[in-house]
Amino acid sequence: MPVAVKATAHQVVSSARGGILVTTTRMRAVTVDAQRRVARVEAGARWREVLPHLAEAGLAALAGSAPDVGVVGYTLGGGQSPLLGRTLGYAADHVRRLTVVTADGEVHRVTADVEPDLYWALLGGKGNFGVVTEIEFDLFPVTRFYGGGVYFPGERLAEVLEAWRIWLPTVGEETTSSVGIQRLPDLPVLPEPLRGAFVVHLRIGYLGSAEDGERLIAPLRAAAPVLVDLVGEKPFASIGEIHLDPVDPMPYYDRSVCLAEFTEKTARTLVELTGTDSGSVLANVEIRALGGAFDREPAAGNAVSTRGVPFVVFGFGVGGPDQAELLRGQLADVVDGLAPWAAERGMANFLSPDEATEAAGVRGVYGPQRYARLAEVKRRYDPANTFRFNHNVEPA
Repeated sequence: MPVAVKATAHQVVSSARGGILVTTTRMRAVTVDAQRRVARVEAGARWREVLPHLAEAGLAALAGSAPDVGVVGYTLGGGQSPLLGRTLGYAADHVRRLTVVTADGEVHRVTADVEPDLYWALLGGKGNFGVVTEIEFDLFPVTRFYGGGVYFPGERLAEVLEAWRIWLPTVGEETTSSVGIQRLPDLPVLPEPLRGAFVVHLRIGYLGSAEDGERLIAPLRAAAPVLVDLVGEKPFASIGEIHLDPVDPMPYYDRSVCLAEFTEKTARTLVELTGTDSGSVLANVEIRALGGAFDREPAAGNAVSTRGVPFVVFGFGVGGPDQAELLRGQLADVVDGLAPWAAERGMANFLSPDEATEAAGVRGVYGPQRYARLAEVKRRYDPANTFRFNHNVEPA
């Protein structure tokens, strides 16, 4: 029988009817070796369970924007940090060892030197090659940052996007940023200016001093009237405050597209697709700036597909099956509208159930050469395609 593997259920892909579901939820062990600057994390652990251990050791990892996301699945898809990414690259770039059970039931302890092809494929190839039960990765001496979010009125989207677009080429690799175009729910958990509001959420993660950070983002703060400013000096464990991603379960539909460039015309198109007069009901459409260390190959290579891709756009709409047609249609409008600037490849962690549903689509995400190597590794370690409830790499 085919096998599906899930921990937190981030990136739900397809039904596993007729298969076996392996859940790693109870595998929660986290060990931090402060002297060696290494963490060992089991497959069910979430970043929020790792962050306190890192804080105690005065160290940091390439955690993502949402602390509720599982560490292992996030890392296998590359892992894009909103703070350390442009300085250090992807989380996958800093994995020392993985323990994986392959389709034949064998346990492999994989490193860049021991079974290097499987190591390369696992990191970026997501869940196609086995059940990864544990990973070991490098930590870094970072204890604080300057960052958070600035909220502007949604009506000022054009000004904020243009200011951000012009600002991006002026900043160094110690700065990682993104912009979210958000229609927030009317919930008491939100402060009054944001409750039920249409806003532009500018996110900043900066590794320099707060004083330098103030100067750095001054042009962005001046782009439009500020509703709420949550940027400031923070401990590394507060990395989730950069994006403030929702933590409660919700029904949603999502899509993504990578961009090869973000021009003045691209920004105007994004305003037309998501702005005040667009008719959009999407909860969030965000554009994340990559570049810097995201573009550099690590010493031990891996299958991460987005080297050299400067931007990724991710959108989602909240609603149940009765709203599926509307939300899928609006998400398709955003992706299709940005097609003139689309990159050839995609980001594995942002793929939705509606994307890369066949071999040709998955090949497009990775590019032909990378996909061919993944398919060959798949043939060696999973020739019967046991692990196929995913964006599936078929055996060569």
